[in-house]
Amino acid sequence: MRRLLRTPGLLLGIGLGGFIDGIVLHQILQWHHLVSSWRSPDTLDGLRMNTLWDGLFHVVAWLFVLAGIGTLYSRVARDHRQAWTSGALWGWALVGWGLFNIVEGLIDHQILGVHHVRPGPGQLWWDLGFLALGAALIGAGWAIQRRAAP
Repeated sequence: MRRLLRTPGLLLGIGLGGFIDGIVLHQILQWHHLVSSWRSPDTLDGLRMNTLWDGLFHVVAWLFVLAGIGTLYSRVARDHRQAWTSGALWGWALVGWGLFNIVEGLIDHQILGVHHVRPGPGQLWWDLGFLALGAALIGAGWAIQRRAAP
């Protein structure tokens, strides 16, 4: 069961991690938008551009969640409740969320510089904290899926 749930869990984790990032950091806290280092959201045109890219980002997150659900249902013909309540699925989902943080943190924050977790003084520490959270999520998810009942 752990192996069957790996791909759907990873896909769900990547998508849900993207939603958490976009909803919490982009919308609720408003620390950054997807391309806020490239195009300042302080003007109307800049805000429109950033809102467009945030929306496209959410579409991609939504597609990952849909792919995770579709993959889950294609692999689990019966006992859907057992799959949804399995520590293996949610452990893999945490690994997926952590992978989202690592990839997004390295590519968007460090390599491309399209935005930072929290721009301004100490932005490197916020970016490193985001990566550390990703590593912690991967570690916790790995441990949870390993302890899950077969």
